[in-house]
Amino acid sequence: MEIKLMIQSTPNPNALKFVLNVPVKTEGKVTFKSAANAKNNPLAAALFTVPNVTEVYFFDNYITVTQDGNAEWDTIEEQIKKIILENAENHDPNFIVEEAQKPVAAPATPEIAKINEILDRTIRPALQMDGGDLQVMGFDGQVLSVNYQGACGSCPSSTMGTLKAIENILRDEFRPEIVVEAV
Repeated sequence: MEIKLMIQSTPNPNALKFVLNVPVKTEGKVTFKSAANAKNNPLAAALFTVPNVTEVYFFDNYITVTQDGNAEWDTIEEQIKKIILENAENHDPNFIVEEAQKPVAAPATPEIAKINEILDRTIRPALQMDGGDLQVMGFDGQVLSVNYQGACGSCPSSTMGTLKAIENILRDEFRPEIVVEAV
C-alpha cells in the first residue's frame, strides 16, 4: 500500500498535523518531549533530528509536530514530511510506551468517568481535529486538573479560551462550582 500524507495547520502557530492513510498509534496516544524520550521509537526519534522540533505527538493516524517558533514552517515542513514517509512503512503502530513516559492520569472514579464522558462528547473531538487532546490528571471535588497534549500543549488559546470552555461545559453538565486548571 502506498503511504500518503496530508498536512493540516492547527490553531497553534507552532504545530502542524501530519495525517497519514495508515495508523501511527493503534491504542492510546503518546507525546514525546525530547529525542531522549523518543529513543525507543525510530520515527519519533528521527523527527527530533529536524532543527527546532520540540514535541512529537502520535494519535490514531496522525502525528502532530511542534516547534519552538524559531523556524519557518516552509523551511522544516518538507524535512518532516520526508522523515515521516521514509519511516512510516517500518513504523509499528502497536508500539508500547514505557511506563516512565506515561503521564499519571487521575484514578478511575465515578466522578472522573462522568467528566471523561462529557469531555469525550463535547471537547475532545475538536481538540483531536486540531492535532491535540487533553488528559484528566486529577480532581479534588472542586478543582479539575488537565494536561494538554499535542498541538494543544503550547497553544496560546488552550490556556484561556479552551480552558474556560471546558469549565463552562462542566459547570453546566457536571458541577456548577468546578474550576478547571491546566498543569
